[in-house]
Amino acid sequence: MRSSEQDLRAGLQALQLDLDDQQVGQLLDYLDLIAKWTKVYNLTAVRDPVEMMTHHLLDSLATIGPLRRHLQQAGLGQGATLLDVGSGAGLPGVVITVCCPSVAVTCVDTVAKKAAFIKQAALALKLPKLTGLHARVETLRQPFDVICARAFASLPDFTQWSAGALAPQGVWMAMKGKHPADEIAALPATVEVFHVEQLVVPGLDAERCLLWLRPKTAD
Repeated sequence: MRSSEQDLRAGLQALQLDLDDQQVGQLLDYLDLIAKWTKVYNLTAVRDPVEMMTHHLLDSLATIGPLRRHLQQAGLGQGATLLDVGSGAGLPGVVITVCCPSVAVTCVDTVAKKAAFIKQAALALKLPKLTGLHARVETLRQPFDVICARAFASLPDFTQWSAGALAPQGVWMAMKGKHPADEIAALPATVEVFHVEQLVVPGLDAERCLLWLRPKTAD
């Protein structure tokens, strides 16, 4: 077993995530693909394999449990749609596609080479429900059940720019470091935070939290 597989399996155990051998293989192949493309296209600033495992893969995997719970509670166990905004190398979008095969994931980025990488990853990893899109999120009108972002923009900007792509009962899922009290305070009255979860990323000594937001319904 290669060391990266040991690290990944240990991380999955710590996160209490049950993935089969095929999914584990897809995640490891995905890391290899990022490393290969980054040499040429500078996809990501993180190049050290150990750091890539913690900062990229396990960081994204920490959201899978909460996402699965949300989809179940919302009755979206089958056929949910998710938009990953400012996806870059596909974090967490590609990871979500691997771990939640019933979810159709679209990764949108304004950088053409990053959208091209997602398309390549979909083919290489055999992920038919993964789409790479080169566009500005403000132009999207297709409705998504979940719109997520990882280190993309402030909460007010993220929710404002992507509001046109949110399904009627849809929610936003934002990955953040420290609890962003200032950003929450700056949200418009039309958006509310309905749940905040602290995330513990195996092997990463840094604060992480996951914020769930939705449009505020008129009382």
